[in-house]
Amino acid sequence: MSQKYILVTGCAGFIGSNFVPYFLEKYSEYHLINLDLLTYAGNLDNLTEVDENEHYTFVQGDICDRALVESLFEKYTIEGVIHFAAESHVDNSIKNPGVFIETNVNGTFTLLDVAYKVWMEKPFMLKEGYEGCRFHHISTDEVYGTLGESGLFTESTSYAPNSPYSASKASSDMIVRAYHHTYGLNTVITNCSNNYGPKQHDEKLIPTIIRKALSNQQIPIYGDGKNIRDWLYVLDHCKGIDLVFHEGISGETYNIGGRNERDNLYIAYKICEILDSLKPKESSYKEQISFVEDRAGHDRRYAIDATKIETKLGWAAEENFESGILKTIVWYLQKYKANV
Repeated sequence: MSQKYILVTGCAGFIGSNFVPYFLEKYSEYHLINLDLLTYAGNLDNLTEVDENEHYTFVQGDICDRALVESLFEKYTIEGVIHFAAESHVDNSIKNPGVFIETNVNGTFTLLDVAYKVWMEKPFMLKEGYEGCRFHHISTDEVYGTLGESGLFTESTSYAPNSPYSASKASSDMIVRAYHHTYGLNTVITNCSNNYGPKQHDEKLIPTIIRKALSNQQIPIYGDGKNIRDWLYVLDHCKGIDLVFHEGISGETYNIGGRNERDNLYIAYKICEILDSLKPKESSYKEQISFVEDRAGHDRRYAIDATKIETKLGWAAEENFESGILKTIVWYLQKYKANV
């Protein structure tokens, strides 16, 4: 069986490094080319389990480097793109928004434009041999802005991004949409809720809570801790991406959410409760929780209506927050060499 080469971007990061081993184990017909710049958020230690896999190739480089992207399409006859690479930390986007525009907007444009020119003769006419090619863009629910106490984001919710990060992702979504409607490029977009699980960068909320707890430091919670997110276990997200890449309708968007709304204070308490059980100390880890000044433009609530991917493609989250967070904590205890 001949190999089908798929370009995956940013897969030394959190979600991609969970996706690659899952995808390679499931499919023998694919060869994944992982293009990653290895910024602070990318770590090849996240991919040690595929180092020796003959169906996997790592390339260090920038998605904004058009000559490099073109060379990869030519060398490997790329027939699909699954685009994870993004600057994603909201706090960092507030401090340095330019990097987010460059990577998330210009980088996505570069990938799309190269794919279009390699795969298509002209708008709506594919080159011979490239009929099955698809561009899958991974995005976020943050493009929709914030919700009140009720309601859910759907695929038809108007975009209303509130941070430089979410604005850059909204921009990239619009460029993907434009390449589908203007040129007929076979694209799909998935907008996910907050991911958690193994291999997430230490700066994010859940790893921060675990790390601070174990090191006996204050556990910082923004504002009143009542900001709500819909939490999605990373492997459930990977399975949703797989489904949409293979079975999603061209030009469509699919929202992937875990139906697990939890506020930040609940998450902190739940993690401390589990740590009290797995790695007890004289006092509860909950005593380390402290409230800090809220971050600028902090959206109050996100929650996704995943009905479309559930009904049209048969996807369902297998983990609820309580089962997923236990697996996550056990993984981080091993990472931080905390003997259980």
